[in-house]
Amino acid sequence: MRQDDSLMSGHIPAQDRRVRALLDSGHFHDADVAFDELVSTGTNLVGEQWNRATVLVHRAWLSWRLNRIPQALELAAEGWTDLDADQPIGASAAQTISILGNLLETIGHRESALELMSLSVQVAREAGDPETLAHCLVRQASALIFRSVAREVSAAERLFGTARDLFDEALLLVGEGQLRRVSLAGGARALAGLGRLPEAERLAQRALELSKEAEDGFCTAVANWVLAVVRRDQGDLHSARTFASRALDSAESIGDTMQMMRYSLDLASVCVQLGDAVGEAAALRRTVRAGSAAVETLQEGLGQALEQRRVAVQAQRLATAAQEAAVRDPLTGLVNRLGLQRQAPELLAETAAQGRIPWLVLLDVDWFKDVNDYAGHAAGDATLQEVAHLLRRECRADDLICRWAGDEFVVLLVDDAEDSRHAGPVVAERIRSAVDRHDWRLVLGCTRRVPTVSIGVAGGPAKLDHLFAAADIALYRAKRAGRNRVETDHGDPEQDRPEIRGG
Repeated sequence: MRQDDSLMSGHIPAQDRRVRALLDSGHFHDADVAFDELVSTGTNLVGEQWNRATVLVHRAWLSWRLNRIPQALELAAEGWTDLDADQPIGASAAQTISILGNLLETIGHRESALELMSLSVQVAREAGDPETLAHCLVRQASALIFRSVAREVSAAERLFGTARDLFDEALLLVGEGQLRRVSLAGGARALAGLGRLPEAERLAQRALELSKEAEDGFCTAVANWVLAVVRRDQGDLHSARTFASRALDSAESIGDTMQMMRYSLDLASVCVQLGDAVGEAAALRRTVRAGSAAVETLQEGLGQALEQRRVAVQAQRLATAAQEAAVRDPLTGLVNRLGLQRQAPELLAETAAQGRIPWLVLLDVDWFKDVNDYAGHAAGDATLQEVAHLLRRECRADDLICRWAGDEFVVLLVDDAEDSRHAGPVVAERIRSAVDRHDWRLVLGCTRRVPTVSIGVAGGPAKLDHLFAAADIALYRAKRAGRNRVETDHGDPEQDRPEIRGG
C-alpha cells in the first residue's frame, strides 16, 4: 500500500497516521495489529508538535473505527479530561477539540459535535498553524455536508454554501495528500448541492484519480457519491446508479457507517426512479445492515456515556492524586472541611506572627440547583470541578483552597506581600470575574443560565470560626443584593451564622 506521509501530520505521531491510512484503504487486519502495537507503547512519548490529549482523542477515534467501543470511550474520556477546557489555546488544543467533535458526530452525539468543531476552527485561527486550521476546517465542512443532504432545500443551500467556503479555505492551506483529496471531494459535493454540476464533476473526477492512486477508500467513496449526485441531477439515472453503487462498495470496504447509510439510501432512491425494484430492495437491505434503530439508540447512549465517563475519570484522577485521602474532596481534589480545620490554625498563627492580616474568602455557586435540574447531576459535578480549577488558577500556590460543602468553597489567603490590608477583596473580585467570564460551553453546552459565584470576605486577627462567621454574613449580603458580587465584612466574632439560601 502506498504510504501518505501528509495524512494527519503536524500533531499526530507517524505510527498513528499509519493506522488511519490502513483503515482508509480497508486493511482492517493490519490496522488491528498496528493499533495494538500503538496502545502497548502508551502515550508518554510527548513531543513538541503534539500532546497527550490530542493523541488520546485521535486513538479513541481509531478505536471506534475498529469497533472497539469500550476502549474508544475510555480513551476519549481520558483525552477530554486532559484537555484544558478553560481557554483552549494552541494548535494541539484545536486539533484535539476538532477530533473530539468528529468522534461525537460519528457516534451520533451530534448536539455538541458541530459546536466543538466550530470552536476548534476559532482556536486554530488564533494559533496561526495553517495545517491544523485546514484539518479543522475540513472536519467542520464534512459534518455540514452530511447534515445538509437531509434538510429542506433552503436550509441545505445555506449549509452547502458554508461548507464550500470552508473547503475552499482549506485548499488554499494544503499541498498534496489526504487532506487535499478530502477537500476536493467534499468541495465537489457542496458544489453539486448548489447546482454547479460541471464544476462539481471536474473536482470529483480529480479527487477520484488521486484517491485511487493513494488507495484512499474514504475519498474514493465520497468522489463516487458526488458523481452519482451529478448524474442524477443531469437525468442520467443509469450512470447515477453505477456511481452510487461504487460509492457504497467503497464505504463498505472501509467500514464507514455514516457513508454506508447515506449512500445506500441514495442508491435506493435512484433505483426507485429507474423502476428497479430489485435494486431498491438490495440497497435497502444494505441500509439495514449499516445501521438500524437499535444501533442509533446505542449510539446516543454511547454519547451520554462518554460525558459521564469523562467526569468519572476526572474525579478518579483527582482522588488518586490526593496524598492524604482523608483530607481531600474526591470530586474536586481540593482540601475538604477536615483538611481546612486541621491546617488553618497553623496558617493563621503564622500569618499573625508575621504581622499580616489573615483573610478568609467564602464563595457559593449561584443557581447551582438550576444546573443540576436542567443539565443533570453529572454536569453539576463537572461545574464544581471547573470552579475548583478556576480557584487554583486565580490563587497563589500557598493559599489553602477548600471545598467546604456542596457548592460552597473556602479560600484562606496566605499573602506574603508587605501590604495585606486589601488582599482579600482583591483576590475575591478576581475569582468572581474569572467565573463570570469563563466559557462554560465545553462543560454545559447550551444552557439557560451559566454559573456565577457570590463571595463573602472577612479579614482580621481571629480564629477560623470567627472569620468564617464574618465571611458568611458577607456572603449572605451578596446573595440578597443580587448574586455574582463580592461583599466584605470584618465581622463580629459573636454573630450567629445566618442561613445561606441554596443557589
